[in-house]
Amino acid sequence: MATKPSGFTGFAGFAGFTSEKSIDREYGLANRSPTGFTWFTSEKSKDTETSFPSRATVAGYAGITLEGEDMKLDVDRGALSRVIAVINGKGGVFKTSLVANVGGLLAEGGSRVLLVDLDPQGNLAEDLGYADQGDGGRSLAASLCFGGEPDLLLSVRPNLDVIAGGPQLDDAAAFLGAKAQKDRDAAQLALAKLLARVAGEYDLVLLDCPPGNEPLQAAAVAAARYALVPLKTDMSSRKGVAAVAARMDSVVGLNPALDLLGVVLVGTGTNSKQVHKVTRDHLTADFGTDEVLFPMSIRHAEATAQACRERGLLAHELERELSKGPKWWEVLRGEAKAGNAGPKSASSVAEDLHAVAMEVTRRIAVAESQEVNA
Repeated sequence: MATKPSGFTGFAGFAGFTSEKSIDREYGLANRSPTGFTWFTSEKSKDTETSFPSRATVAGYAGITLEGEDMKLDVDRGALSRVIAVINGKGGVFKTSLVANVGGLLAEGGSRVLLVDLDPQGNLAEDLGYADQGDGGRSLAASLCFGGEPDLLLSVRPNLDVIAGGPQLDDAAAFLGAKAQKDRDAAQLALAKLLARVAGEYDLVLLDCPPGNEPLQAAAVAAARYALVPLKTDMSSRKGVAAVAARMDSVVGLNPALDLLGVVLVGTGTNSKQVHKVTRDHLTADFGTDEVLFPMSIRHAEATAQACRERGLLAHELERELSKGPKWWEVLRGEAKAGNAGPKSASSVAEDLHAVAMEVTRRIAVAESQEVNA
């Protein structure tokens, strides 16, 4: 029997990610293979690079190998070793925007990325601007219920493909809920089996999970190698983290390699240091360590969020578009006409998301390195 990495075992047993003094805190993992991509850099961070190894780089890493009695699960966990469920039990905590922007940044950096919209609201289509191409989740719902591969929306951005969600997923959730009454394992593994057929073609797969939808959330964490939890500083959002932990515990028998990639604070003020400290203290009390919390946060900027969805642009794309507009002195001199001014916070939000995406790649690289060397 192959050695299984320690999975998520609830708050008390959380293994987490320990700080490694040898890891370059600027995220330059010098010991990684040069086949990884060179990171997209914004105008304000041109010196920042990190390598995110391709699947070929970690060919020896296959998550866990199931043998004997465990083979009844019939899931290729190696193919799912780069699947991240972005999840919280509460809505309105930036899950969809995090999936879209992190995925878009990684794709722009050269990685092959697949985004899976598991939310019946289908808001990922607005963030990425493909609303007129989606099928309302019909293909994904049919695949979850009856097997087969779902339709892919190819090249929504270069290197970025999407499996569309939408209201049809409500039917899939009802189907999986009923199926779980007879065969819980089969219902929870429906997404894992579906993704195992396609995930190996991508360097990373991000799942946009719906809040409060038990069948689809359970299917997501049963398919994922990691969970990433966006968190606001309010009490109800923190309760959502507890709900995620319970959901992860419920599938650990089917997915023993499942672990928490981390928690990222969202929708918060950059100067709210005391609020951040209180939240960190709560997480430390719950998890036994503050290492679960990403060292950066995503600030509250409603104007940028609204502008991004209205235009179907990601934050760094909006920043780039706004930078091409006429400068105020050019308008004042009559050298250019004033255009539609965008939100001033776009640049800052793009910077926040860039830092979060870098931390995601760093944590995955560290985890895979530990697996290979174990």
